[in-house]
Amino acid sequence: MGRHDLGRVAGSGLVVVSPGIPTDAPVLRALAERGIRWISEPELAVRFYAGPLIAVTGTNGKTTTTLLIGHLLRQAGLRAAVGGNVGGGLAPAASELALLDEPPDWYVLEMSSFQLAAVDTFRSDIGVVTNLQPDHLDRYASVAEYYADKARLFDTADAASRWVLPAGDAQVAALAGDAPGARYFFGGDPGTATHAFVQAGVLTLCLEGAAEQLVPASDLPLIGRHNVDNALAASLTARLAGASASGIARGLRSARPLPHRLEPVADGGGVLWVNDSKATNVAATKSALASLDRPVVILLGGKDKGEPFAPLVAALSERARAVLAYGAVGPRIASEMRDSLGDTPLELMGSDFEAVVSRAASLAKRGDIVLLSPACSSYDMFENYEQRGRRFAELAARAAEHRA
Repeated sequence: MGRHDLGRVAGSGLVVVSPGIPTDAPVLRALAERGIRWISEPELAVRFYAGPLIAVTGTNGKTTTTLLIGHLLRQAGLRAAVGGNVGGGLAPAASELALLDEPPDWYVLEMSSFQLAAVDTFRSDIGVVTNLQPDHLDRYASVAEYYADKARLFDTADAASRWVLPAGDAQVAALAGDAPGARYFFGGDPGTATHAFVQAGVLTLCLEGAAEQLVPASDLPLIGRHNVDNALAASLTARLAGASASGIARGLRSARPLPHRLEPVADGGGVLWVNDSKATNVAATKSALASLDRPVVILLGGKDKGEPFAPLVAALSERARAVLAYGAVGPRIASEMRDSLGDTPLELMGSDFEAVVSRAASLAKRGDIVLLSPACSSYDMFENYEQRGRRFAELAARAAEHRA
């Protein structure tokens, strides 16, 4: 439409706002001053759903967990419609699911904090929180504000609500507070207050007192220890939704890595190239480093989101052969970490991505991983993290072929 016509917007019976528009945008400030409330697109969509809803939120692992839940349900013979904040062409928007001719057995939505910020009657039958870490501090004034939007998932809870939460996570427990509904936990050690865990190397569920073994963790096709937690969360959710243990096990074995999430994209000359472009915050990159057991040449950088990089120092000191800081935030990464990395070299690169990847190739040795896990958004050099990941994969394939 070319512009925000405030009179036309304010005169509408219902205002639905894109999650990309921050609440301090002039048009939204003007609406707030007039006492006009707006809703998010998923809030509108679920008003037309004709079946139960699973909603997944958290800081990291949302997309993997959401899509895996849908896959496990389908493998168990249930009809699942998956969408929401997934993006990347991997699933449709929430409103597209409202247009289905035949309602599914379960709707499964990924929900971002931006979408949850503008819900009203939105209610999930099963709500999932993967984890909580600081993020989006370029949009939120504080971590508390970010968490407060996540907490809106619990606003419409009732006694029939069921919650799938990480075991022993005090931040997530505080987020849920005293919201009504039954709580089920994933992760943690067997014998503690958990319902989905790894026992003797096998992913296991225990809901009614009897343990149900699913698959050995070594059989998961997904790379990284954090994906074990994602698989546990998805398995527990699918079981609560009526999927059989055998169907869940079948689904876990047939799961495939998602693009831009610890995705192997090239292998040559003994060097594995891994695209983790979706790691747009420090916690995601820290998790990626903890998930790998080989020396890493890591590419860090992009658009500054305001997070401190100090939490990466220990993992980088232990795992990284070299750190390449690039893009708009490169100088801040270098200034915050260079003196703390000990013997791990850190090189400050510019904004020529091909040069960054070429330097990584020259530093990597046989047995290493070249890892794009930027801990930042992509908007200084790319349209989105998908474009960044695709470019990395192209350059990685070229480098791997040269080394072969």
